[in-house]
Amino acid sequence: MTKKIIVNGKENIPKKGAILFMANHPNGLIDPLIVTTNNPRTNYFLTRAASFKKPLVRWFLNSLNLIPIYRIRDGVNQLNKNKEVFERCFNLLDNQKALMIFPEGSHDKRRTVRSLSKGFSRIVFGAIERNPKLQIQIIPVGITYQDSSSYPFKVSLNYGIPILANDFYKSNLNHSDIKKIKDVISVQLKTLSVHIPLNEDYEKWSKKLSSANIDFTKVDEVNSMIQSNIIIKRERKINLVKFLKPIIILNSFIPWLLWKYVKNKVTDFEFISTFKFGVGSLTVIPFFLMNSYIIYNLFTLKSSIIYFGCSMLILLIYSKFHLTPAR
Repeated sequence: MTKKIIVNGKENIPKKGAILFMANHPNGLIDPLIVTTNNPRTNYFLTRAASFKKPLVRWFLNSLNLIPIYRIRDGVNQLNKNKEVFERCFNLLDNQKALMIFPEGSHDKRRTVRSLSKGFSRIVFGAIERNPKLQIQIIPVGITYQDSSSYPFKVSLNYGIPILANDFYKSNLNHSDIKKIKDVISVQLKTLSVHIPLNEDYEKWSKKLSSANIDFTKVDEVNSMIQSNIIIKRERKINLVKFLKPIIILNSFIPWLLWKYVKNKVTDFEFISTFKFGVGSLTVIPFFLMNSYIIYNLFTLKSSIIYFGCSMLILLIYSKFHLTPAR
């Protein structure tokens, strides 16, 4: 369950034609999940190959249209596999499909748009070179969480203005040509997501905004504060559903204990929400159903239905209305 997803700019997404979505990447595998469930197109995603090591995980990720992309850290010998990956991307775009990549190259919870890798240019320009008649729209996507490590979370998803990749294509592209399209995309990403410049003042600005209880999902408002150097403090609200948390933990203590065990095994901070979502999705409802079955055998069917309904309702209310601190 998600606290709240605010989606803007869906009208910018063409219903047909080849599209390359380019998104910032603050929160592991949750990012493609957020985008694909709030997007009218069927998306294929490029994601780091390291996530595909285990057979069961590989099968699951492939079922979600995730495609592994190999980096030098995966081993120099593995890079040759990218030729096949790029060929698949060319075919997808040539068949008018929608492809999504995270051009920063890795996930990072910091609220900043980092430098874009040039791999996307090889994809779009390679596809155009193969089929000069192919029109490819690039749509920047900004993802901003109130707190990327807290699930359920509040998140803002903003789709930008389409950029026609063909306008930047040349038969002999050089570094400056690629830089031009990267700059155009970066400018949009810095307005579609909260962008604190990554310099010596980053930590100071991040702490100031968090202590002011800012709603980071109001992207335009927060970016305006950063640019004007004026922070408007927001009044802290009372968390009226805080009392439900111990009830939920008690009612789902086995999934909660399992999550505590898994959490200690997660070494990459940006994957905290991913694993919390995964554990919760796979265990909480089955645990409620198991308890309902036990209640049915001990008492009545009506008691079992009331228990399950109340359990889901309490979980839903807490997910939607608990207050997430700005971090």
